Amino acid sequence: MRNRRAALATTASLALTLSACGQDGEGGSDDKGGGPKGATIGISMPTKSSERWIGDGDNVVKDLRAKGYKTKLAFGQDDPDQQVSQIENMITQGVKALIIAAIDNKSMNNVLQQAADAEIPVISYDRLILGTGNVDYYASFDNTKVGELQGGYIVDKLGLKDGGKKGPFNIELFAGSNDDNNTKYFFQGAMNVLQPYIDSKRLVVRSGQTGLTQVTTLRWDGGTAQKRMDDILTSSYKRARVDAVLSPYDGISIGILSSLKSDDYGSKDKPLPVVTGQDAELASVKSIIAGEQTQTVYKDTRQLAEVASNMVDAALHGKKPEINDDKTYDNGSKVVPAYLLQPVSVDKSNYEKELVDTGYYKASDLK
Repeated sequence: MRNRRAALATTASLALTLSACGQDGEGGSDDKGGGPKGATIGISMPTKSSERWIGDGDNVVKDLRAKGYKTKLAFGQDDPDQQVSQIENMITQGVKALIIAAIDNKSMNNVLQQAADAEIPVISYDRLILGTGNVDYYASFDNTKVGELQGGYIVDKLGLKDGGKKGPFNIELFAGSNDDNNTKYFFQGAMNVLQPYIDSKRLVVRSGQTGLTQVTTLRWDGGTAQKRMDDILTSSYKRARVDAVLSPYDGISIGILSSLKSDDYGSKDKPLPVVTGQDAELASVKSIIAGEQTQTVYKDTRQLAEVASNMVDAALHGKKPEINDDKTYDNGSKVVPAYLLQPVSVDKSNYEKELVDTGYYKASDLK
């Protein structure tokens, strides 16, 4: 990094005149100069199908522009090849840094070598890119803590800590996409809390699907989760009811709830189970208020965008960005220095305090 920063200091005086991207799935850039002589930063987000990633892209752009940078924002639309192509275009067009939330965390080796050859620092955004030494910093949340909050919420809601007498309860487990490195951290965090109760048979997974490879949900897709929940209900719950579902993400939670409601859950005689989530997406917050989804894990992506933009700004000025973890995130090639933010559990009791009072949503958004 010392050599790279020296090269960056030399090249930082070059002005860029890049204009807005014209390609499908890509957002624009502004015309304001700034940063190291108006440098343009490439931002690659996974998809527009999740409101979370749209918000992340907007927030990163906003923070970088406030620092005087130009931006090029692209959405890969859940297609790893398209994302790689977009990043290649950014490199060719002369961006001075890259912020990447990878769709497939193992598909970036070649394109990130191109970035390294061009002396472009790379910030891995929320999803750690694997198998390459050409990732300089990682900006994310404490992903193990996310899972611990989800698992802990289920334990508390079912009253499993109350004298060790309650149960058994039936639970089913869902995890995120198998090509997202965060998936294992979310699941591990949740199982740190839930496994002792599964071992003692106070929590029972009637489907028998408990291994991470059995419960992943490709591309975090709600429809895929809904189909799997349909199959589980058909095969394992003809004479039993589901008491809780570990869901790692709001979009998956919506699919799970659709499956449950189609099996008459939510009726007077068959209440919905505890269903967790993540990202505090608007539809899920409304679902929580309506008494359907039970919980979500709120991650203030405004803060995450600020961390990532600060990392870029420091790197382009030859400084070391602020980090608070230099041991946890080994991507198979190196331990990537990281800054981790803290997530917050949100349910019907505290959504106003955490989401409305902080300005993340307006009260009118939740009507």
